[in-house]
Amino acid sequence: MVATRGLFFVSLFALALGKPMARSMKLHESREGIPEGFSLRGAAQPEQTIKLRLALVQSNFAELERKLMDVSTPSSANYGKHLSKAEVQQLVAPTQDSVDAVKSWLKENDISAKTISATGDWLSFEVPVSKANELFDADFSIYTHDETGTEAVRTLSYSIPAELQGHLDLVHPTVTFPNPRGLPPVFTAPIKAEAQNLTSRATIPSSCARTITPACLQAIYNIPSTPATESSNKLAVTGFIEQFANKADLKTFLTRFRTDISSSTSFTLQTLDGGSNPQSSSEAGVEANLDIQYTVGVATGVPTVFISVGEDFQDGDLEGFLDVVNSLLDEDTPPFVMTTSYGQNENTISRNLANNLCNAYAQLGARGVSILFASGDGGVAGSQSASCSKFVPTFPSGCPFMTSVGATQGFSPETAADFSSGGFSNYFAIPDYQTSAVSGYIKALGNTNSGKYNATGRGFPDIATQGVNFEVVVGGQSGTVEGTSCSSPTLASIISLLNDRLIAAGKSPLGFLNPFLYSTGTSALNDITSGSNPGCNTNGFPAKAGWDPVTGLGTPDFNKLLSAVGL
Repeated sequence: MVATRGLFFVSLFALALGKPMARSMKLHESREGIPEGFSLRGAAQPEQTIKLRLALVQSNFAELERKLMDVSTPSSANYGKHLSKAEVQQLVAPTQDSVDAVKSWLKENDISAKTISATGDWLSFEVPVSKANELFDADFSIYTHDETGTEAVRTLSYSIPAELQGHLDLVHPTVTFPNPRGLPPVFTAPIKAEAQNLTSRATIPSSCARTITPACLQAIYNIPSTPATESSNKLAVTGFIEQFANKADLKTFLTRFRTDISSSTSFTLQTLDGGSNPQSSSEAGVEANLDIQYTVGVATGVPTVFISVGEDFQDGDLEGFLDVVNSLLDEDTPPFVMTTSYGQNENTISRNLANNLCNAYAQLGARGVSILFASGDGGVAGSQSASCSKFVPTFPSGCPFMTSVGATQGFSPETAADFSSGGFSNYFAIPDYQTSAVSGYIKALGNTNSGKYNATGRGFPDIATQGVNFEVVVGGQSGTVEGTSCSSPTLASIISLLNDRLIAAGKSPLGFLNPFLYSTGTSALNDITSGSNPGCNTNGFPAKAGWDPVTGLGTPDFNKLLSAVGL
């Protein structure tokens, strides 16, 4: 898991600095104080420009959520009857009253904003800091991240005109702080590479105790090596912070570890926000190569697309997350699975921004897309966080409309990887599909860690896979990496292969996974009952029978999942 950096981009607009008439302002969002790890450097220069995004209130998200659960719950008569693009857009498009109110206010302040989403719920514009302070009763200042020196112009609170309440949901970036701590997974090289093609998945090669390859995953989780057949079944891998997927390295990886398929098997490229994918060996990214090699190399025959997001970010601190999801929502046939190995600590993000992004994942889920994120690599300390007095949940793992993937290690039996981030959201409540699982764990936990976590919050991760000592090829060299970055693409491959079988049988793809995983899918998972995820000067949460905030419900078994989905 890699935490994101705070960079963003919006289109520039000429604007006049006319003085708006006085109006009643209402506090909209605020922070209790400066986030840990940041220091106030001073006031931002009045003439410095700041690029802002506005999110309008969506018209009928409650109905979208109801429909999402209806099409995602196996016991429902509408299970698998996913919504169309038009049906989703109709439910989330802001009302005309909201559009008119916000645009009237913008015009009143001589601001020309650009609509940047298909449904018109996102607008962007640029103004000087002085005008931003005036518009939102804010105090935009310069904050410095103590460890990295990264600077960000933010405010600890902002207000909006009273007449925009119920119409304007979010101004960004305001109280959301960047999370610049993240680094790609550590690559240890070189090591001796050994091909491991199995004749029987009933036998796990002894070498898998040292390093993990596609053959190891096939053996541990009964993943088939037979090629997928359905061209409509696409798998998307997202890439950020100049992490590039190298085709020559993929060829070498397949030559060594998947000798049963063509070494020329590759992926397609999609770019966003000025993204690219240069192919020089010196620019090969550890994270990007890991994600691509363990999707192309495990999801045999599934068409894989690498979405490379550049640095012209529209949404600031979340490294293009909103731009990726809005781009996919605008596609008529988005990929059926998307895996992402990036994120950041929930406490650095405003609640409204977290809600907006989470709701976007609900929209994709309603259309039949499985959204997977690595849970993080800092145990209960969050996304590689250095210190904490209370446990730090990661985002977007706390979002109830996506699937968070933790990490395990070893086999016979598997145990929790100690870095596997997990816990309970402070922003999102326990969803209905998870109530029984979470309450059972908290009851078994007793007084352990009392007061350090939100016992009423959405628990994560939901599921786990292997995440230690994965062999990858980077810049022509073979080495190993570890992290939940290994786990999410592994699960994405398994879900994509299940989708291939479902589509071939004339059925719908799995879509939003959690209602299935917490009901009929639970019996198809290997329960992990040992290990923990220490952090914040504690032993963290222990893995226990049933769901736990280290490995979720457990690890997948492809054959059992095949039966669970009715094949």
